[in-house]
Amino acid sequence: MSDAIPMVLAEGVTKSFGSNEVLKGISLEVQRGEVMCLVGPSGSGKSTFLRCINHLEVLSAGRLSVDGELVGYREMNGKLFELHPKEAARQRRDIGMVFQRFNLFPHMTALQNVTEAPQRVKGLPKAQVERQARELLARVGLDDRADYYPAHLSGGQQQRVAIARALAMEPKLMLFDEPTSALDPELVGEVLDVMKGLAKSGMTMIVVTHEMGFAREVADSLVFMDGGVVVEAGDPAVVLSNPQHQRTQAFLSKVL
Repeated sequence: MSDAIPMVLAEGVTKSFGSNEVLKGISLEVQRGEVMCLVGPSGSGKSTFLRCINHLEVLSAGRLSVDGELVGYREMNGKLFELHPKEAARQRRDIGMVFQRFNLFPHMTALQNVTEAPQRVKGLPKAQVERQARELLARVGLDDRADYYPAHLSGGQQQRVAIARALAMEPKLMLFDEPTSALDPELVGEVLDVMKGLAKSGMTMIVVTHEMGFAREVADSLVFMDGGVVVEAGDPAVVLSNPQHQRTQAFLSKVL
């Protein structure tokens, strides 16, 4: 796709669960190679928005495109038709996602966790997949833990395996949903360091986080959400040091 097309384009994205409208018309763009951090209080819709991007949640209204392709739908004669689950799964292969909880397969080693999807979904040869998996584990600083099971890894190590597993599918976009919030404080840095390396390599990333230092240092754009809407967005250094909106000021006064 052309560089002029945003990697992510959200237009009036709305999501309701019953009568509870969690997202109220989110519109934003993420350019390729951009790192966007989403911040805001719990319940503001950040994680729901992330899950809409890879169609883990179905939109109630609006539209989302990744790399110029509508997510979860096909458009015909001006109408949207939901994709068959298999087609939606194919789209999801291009979008890596790392959750709060590591969701590793407990009965598989770190190496097996990383090789499972490329082998099963892409049908690549075992030797090739294993070589790439070892390279990815080295990239996240875990080449010496390839044969360890999740139960024998720290939380930070498990989250780094989860990042390697997402990268194994060679995604064009990485989504991180509060990837450090379940970690002990002393383990947070090792995961953020891996994410900083990814950002430097040019990976397009959307990160839901409470780590304001990471947002200030690594993000190209910062979006503050509250009550299902984008309240304020812009350059992280500007938003964090001189927020314009009262709700942003109140939130940042509690977390900075």
